[in-house]
Amino acid sequence: MRRGLVPLPLLGLAAGLAAQALGAPAWAGWIWAAATLVVLAALVAQVVASLARGDVGLDLVAVLSMGGALALWQPLAGIVIAVMVSGGQALEAYAAARAARDMTALLARQPRTALREEADGAREVPVGALVPGDRILVRVGDVLPVDGRVAAGRAVLDQATLTGEALPVRHEAGAAVMSGTVNVGTPFTLRAERPAAESTYAGIVRLVEAARAQKAPMSRLADRYALAFLTVTLVLAGGAWLASGDPLRALAVLVVATPCPLILAVPVALVAGLSRAAGIGVLIKGSGALETLAKVRVLVLDKTGTLTHGRVRLAGIAAMPAFAPPEVLRLAASLDQASGHPVARALVAEAQERGLGLATPTEAVESPGEGIAGRVEDRRVLVGGAGLMRRHGVAVPAGEEPPGSGTILVAVDGFLAGRLTVVDPLRRDGADTLAALRARGIARIVLATGDRLPVAERVAAGLPIDAVAADLDPAGKAGIVAQARRHGVVMMVGDGVNDAPALAAADLGAALGARGAAAAAEAADVVLLVDSLTPLPQAIDIARRARAIALQSVWAGLGLSVCGMVAGALGLLSPVRGALLQEAIDVAVILNALRVLRDGQAGPRSSARREGAADRSPRGSVP
Repeated sequence: MRRGLVPLPLLGLAAGLAAQALGAPAWAGWIWAAATLVVLAALVAQVVASLARGDVGLDLVAVLSMGGALALWQPLAGIVIAVMVSGGQALEAYAAARAARDMTALLARQPRTALREEADGAREVPVGALVPGDRILVRVGDVLPVDGRVAAGRAVLDQATLTGEALPVRHEAGAAVMSGTVNVGTPFTLRAERPAAESTYAGIVRLVEAARAQKAPMSRLADRYALAFLTVTLVLAGGAWLASGDPLRALAVLVVATPCPLILAVPVALVAGLSRAAGIGVLIKGSGALETLAKVRVLVLDKTGTLTHGRVRLAGIAAMPAFAPPEVLRLAASLDQASGHPVARALVAEAQERGLGLATPTEAVESPGEGIAGRVEDRRVLVGGAGLMRRHGVAVPAGEEPPGSGTILVAVDGFLAGRLTVVDPLRRDGADTLAALRARGIARIVLATGDRLPVAERVAAGLPIDAVAADLDPAGKAGIVAQARRHGVVMMVGDGVNDAPALAAADLGAALGARGAAAAAEAADVVLLVDSLTPLPQAIDIARRARAIALQSVWAGLGLSVCGMVAGALGLLSPVRGALLQEAIDVAVILNALRVLRDGQAGPRSSARREGAADRSPRGSVP
C-alpha cells in the first residue's frame, strides 16, 4: 500500500472539497467515506498479514482511527487520516530507499553476462558459466564479473563503489583485480581465477542481501515500545471518552497516535547508517552489527595482513665466506620453486627480478612450519629455520636467528651457507588509525598473533597497544577474545583463515575483505572492502551517529505524540487537526533520521588502495 494508494485519498479529498464548494455537502461526505474505505481495506489486509507474522504494530491504531471516524460519521477526519497514513507510508518507503541507495547500487551493478574469448572470437556467456582460466574481454564501462588477473593490456579501474577510492587505479599486466570494479580505461583481457559465485563481488552481494534482511536489536526494542505505546493510546482514548462522554475525544487521541515515530525513525536511521558505511568501503552485515559497532570498547587485532601488509620481502642476505650472496639466494629460490609457501614465493620472485638463473629442484620434501629440503644441481640444499637445520645435522651458531627478525637459513651439502632476512613491513597508516580509534573511546587494544613474542613486541613498539599475546593458534586467538570481554564490547579485526574462529567469537568481527581470506569475511560482521584499517574510525563515527539519531528521533517523536494525545483527550484538538499534527511529527522524524546520510563531522574518505594477494603467513620465524 505504500505508494500505490497515495493518489486515491488525495483525489477523494479534492473531489469532496469541490462537492462541498458546489453546495453538495452530502455528496462530499460520501466521496470522502468511499475513499477512506478503500484505504482502510488495504490497511486492514496489511495489519492482518503483520499479525500472522507475529508483528503487532501501530498500524492497528490507524485502522481504529479511520474506522472510528467513519462510525462517528466524521468523513473529513477519515479522509485526512487516510491521506496522512498512505502519505506517511509512502514517505517511509522513500526514506528507506534513499537510505539504502548505496547498498542497492551494489546489487544493481552485479553483471549478468561476460564476453569470453574463444577460438572463433569473443562470445557473450552468463557469468555463471565462467571458470578459472577463462579469458574475458572487458570493454570500457564493463563491470568486472569475476576476480582474476590482467592477462593482456592495462586495466584502469574505478573502485569507488566498493572501496571508496576517489581516483581510478591502474593495474599492469599480471596484476590481481577485483570483481565489481568498473573499467574506465581501454579494453583489456581478464583471466579468471575464481568462479563468479566465489568472487569478491558475489560475496559482497550476499552480504548486502543478508544485511537488508536482518532486523536490528534496536528495531526489535522499538517493536516492544510500540506495543506498550499502543496500550497507552487505547487506555488514554478510552479514558477520555469515559470522562467526557464525547467519543470525538477518543478519536482525536487515536488520530494523533497514528502512525508512531517508533516504526519510522529506527529503521530509516539504521539503514541510512549502513548506506553511509557502504559508501566509504565498509560493509556492515545488518543493523544489529551497526548497533554493536557503536558500542565497541575493546579492540583485538591480528598482526599479519592487518597491522602489517602481509607480504614478505627480502631485506638482506648474509653469506658464509665460501658463498657469494647471490648464489645463496639462487640456491634457496631454486629449491623454493617446489614450495607454495608465501616466503618461498617471495624468494623466487626476488631471484627472478635480479636475473638469477634458477635450476629445477629434485627430491624436494617440505616440512610444514620448518622449511624444505631437496637437491639443486646435485647439491643437497636446506631452506628454513634452525630446527630444520639441526634435524639434518647442520651446525647453527647461536644468534643466527636474532630476536624480532624473520630469518631463513640456507644450508648446502651439510654446511650453513648463509641466512636471508625477510620482513613484513608495518602499514604506514597503522599508528594513526590506532590513535584515531583510541580517540573514539576504544579503551583497550590487544595484539593477538601466531608470531613469536619478540616479533610481536617489535611490531607493537611505539603503537598505542595495551597488551601483546603471541604464539597463538586459532583457538588461542578465540580465547584472547573471550578474556577481553571483561573490559567491554569486543571487536576482533583480522584477515586470515586462522582468524575466522576469533572473528566469530567476538561481539563484532571485522575482516579485511579486499584481499583477505573468504573464511574471515564470512565469519565477520563487518567487512572492510579496502586493504586498510583507515575507514574503521569513520565507520564507528557513522554507527554512533546513526544510533544516536535513531534514539533522538524516537524520544522526540514520542514526546510530541504524547503531548498531542493529551491535548486531544482534553478536547483541545479536533480529529482533523490531530491528523495534521501527527503527519507533521512523522515528517519531522523521518527528515531527522535522514540526517545520518549527511556528514556529521569531518572525516577523510578512505583512499587506501588494494595492495596485493591473500593472507600471507611466512614460515620459520615470520608467521
